[in-house]
Amino acid sequence: MVRGGFRSYLCLCGKHLADRDAAELHAMETNQCTTCLGTATEQIVPNFSQRCTSCAGTGRRKAQLSWELAYAEAEAAITVDLVRSLITPLTGPFQLSQVADTVRAVLGLPVGRLPVGPRVRDVLRQLEAAGELVLVSAPDELLRGTTVVLYRDPYWQHASE
Repeated sequence: MVRGGFRSYLCLCGKHLADRDAAELHAMETNQCTTCLGTATEQIVPNFSQRCTSCAGTGRRKAQLSWELAYAEAEAAITVDLVRSLITPLTGPFQLSQVADTVRAVLGLPVGRLPVGPRVRDVLRQLEAAGELVLVSAPDELLRGTTVVLYRDPYWQHASE
């Protein structure tokens, strides 16, 4: 699906859709990803897009559902308490990838088994929001001034340090 005129969508099948909700419903009905609407690309902000993370850049609904199920499984296995216990002994700044690799090793997960990195990132952001951690990385890219930024492998440290 491609975005057409003002707030309308046009599917590759030729169907015109009035709004995002109608486009998502049509995407679901036609087995396309409801995030990227089958385009395999997410537009984060104007002039910046990336491969769709919901469907792994396939544009297909099956891949999106598989990822969502895998994330739910990761959410059950990778708890806040587990991540907290693994980062408590760390002193100084630590990277997202470092924590994700540790979680993967502790749980005995092969690479690609579950979306460990995205789940660990979400837990670290949750601990940051709770005031336990402080993000100490500079953004890798400023996408829309300082309001929308991109971090590829951010560093955190304990707030008490």
